[in-house]
Amino acid sequence: MLKKNQLENLLSYAMKSEADFAEIFEEDTDHEGISMLNEDVEDINRSVVAGAGIRLYKNQESVYAYTNDLSEDSLYALIDDLREALGAKSDGPAVHLEEVVIENAHPIEIDPFSTPLEEKVDLIVRASKSAKEVDEKIVKTQGSLASTRQYVQIANSNGRLVRDVRRRSRLVLHAFASDGTRMKNGQDSPGASKGLEYFMKERTPESIGKEAARLALVLLDAKPAPSGSMPVIIDNGFGGVIFHEACGHSLEATGVAKNQSVFAGKKGQKIANEKVSAVDDGTIANAWGSQNVDDEGNPQRLRVLIKDGILNEYMVDQLNGRRMKEASSGSGRRQSYKYEPTSRMSNTFILPGKDKKEDMFKGIKRGLYAKRMGGGSVNPNTGEFNFGVLEGYLIEDGKITDPVEGAMLIGSGAEILQKIDMVADNLERAQGMCGSISGSIPTDVGQPAIRVSSITVGGTANE
Repeated sequence: MLKKNQLENLLSYAMKSEADFAEIFEEDTDHEGISMLNEDVEDINRSVVAGAGIRLYKNQESVYAYTNDLSEDSLYALIDDLREALGAKSDGPAVHLEEVVIENAHPIEIDPFSTPLEEKVDLIVRASKSAKEVDEKIVKTQGSLASTRQYVQIANSNGRLVRDVRRRSRLVLHAFASDGTRMKNGQDSPGASKGLEYFMKERTPESIGKEAARLALVLLDAKPAPSGSMPVIIDNGFGGVIFHEACGHSLEATGVAKNQSVFAGKKGQKIANEKVSAVDDGTIANAWGSQNVDDEGNPQRLRVLIKDGILNEYMVDQLNGRRMKEASSGSGRRQSYKYEPTSRMSNTFILPGKDKKEDMFKGIKRGLYAKRMGGGSVNPNTGEFNFGVLEGYLIEDGKITDPVEGAMLIGSGAEILQKIDMVADNLERAQGMCGSISGSIPTDVGQPAIRVSSITVGGTANE
């Protein structure tokens, strides 16, 4: 990492331009991935990502460049290009930095990078064996353990110097079930901003293997899903991917600032059923999507997006905050130094309600219970989406009946928010990777079980 005096000199040089703000983001990241087929190691990958990204603002414009050559000659040459892009000057304000010390809210106990390889391999082996012990129909497993340790240093022309360390671990297991003619894949993939203690105290490899096997066996017995408009109950945990994708992205300043969001200009207006409150909280201790500071050096905080159905605030980064005349909400994130940051989610979820999950099924003659969501596609400008239901069941006369496969939920975020008529009290979060213009970043999604009074279901059954 560059020293304080080096950063001050570089930033002062950057400000000898038409720029009114300059920033240097440095990163030094270690990645380790271990992949296995059944109980055999297939691949061990270790990599280092190190470099710096530099950006300058002029009013509402920005220029950005990056390099993995951290020599002073390289950095000054990079700044020269940026200065020329905005307009170079012979003088400018001198930058003096003051380090802001941020308390680490995400300590770890067992560092994966200090743990013997054999112990890490054993975690995947335990998950694999646990899956196979569930049923003889589990014929194959694929597992992986990924660990990341990221050091960042962020300095800007406002005089702010911040350092942070982010550590994450994630164990993934795929279990494949076969009945001799078909094969289905179930998976579980928990992770956290923790070390390997997470897989010893909270989500053991055995629990991960059993959950992956359970899902594979359910899918093996599933029937084609029905289609049509019907009530849908979306369960907790990864069910929150619907809100994340169809609504969350539309609440990011990336689109709102350009009026390219269905929720642009609607702050203070009712956009959801009054039972719906939702937050983006980057401060949750050791959560997958948490950080001590965002990637612009601003402290993470709780952002109340929707309160009792009313749009309360957006997720805002610095540049789009200028365009919106709002302060940053600590939402500037990026995959690495190769990306300019923009507004992104951290841990985004619907808050618990007062309804009971068991009461949601009452009165439903024909509907769908989406116990676990899969992938899909969303238009962030309109919020229109289609999402696959990974694990779904028919609801018939108020009861859960047959498992079904091939169901798709089709609609728009603005529509589904209004049609949520029950919110349970069983909040859970799940882990995912979110892609956008600033790369792929770890985020938590989540919700309690919710009931949508009607939504279009695309199915595969012949009716």
